[in-house]
Amino acid sequence: MGLAQWMGRGARTFMSELLPGFFEHPPASSDPTPAAPKPTIKDSQPRVRFDCSKCPAFCCSVYERVQTNRRDVARLAKHFGLTFAQAERRYTRVREGERVLKRVPDKVLGEACMFLDQTTRRCTIYDARPGTCRAYPETARCAYYDLLQFERRQQDDDTVVPVVRITFQEWKRPNGSGR
Repeated sequence: MGLAQWMGRGARTFMSELLPGFFEHPPASSDPTPAAPKPTIKDSQPRVRFDCSKCPAFCCSVYERVQTNRRDVARLAKHFGLTFAQAERRYTRVREGERVLKRVPDKVLGEACMFLDQTTRRCTIYDARPGTCRAYPETARCAYYDLLQFERRQQDDDTVVPVVRITFQEWKRPNGSGR
């Protein structure tokens, strides 16, 4: 039984769309190095529309709480060669009943994650970063990067850094309901 038969029609269709030509066998050629197929980008594919290397690390500073769970603390402990309890004490704290990463003063944006290198504006524990950071921004776009690019175009200055603060408050709609 071949791979395509084993996978079934649904998986075959999925794989064909994911990897065009996956199930096709190219014709035999005397040329030992056949030309590689050109990748096709479709509108349905998500495109990343941000570049973290051009951002002052808004995501590391504007969020007052970067939630951590047991897996995150265990990852930090392993990364630094510490016990779970040592990593938990050294790198996290409880804020409003939630375990979060500690923060430190930041020379650009006021306050930031303790693992942000303030010179390079990069994460110093990238491979051991918490799940919250791994998932961010969860879309192909980053609102902070879009804001940064917009302000730099408007100001005609590639060095401008808009100050961003996130605050929450109850919003009342005109009809008086809260949501």
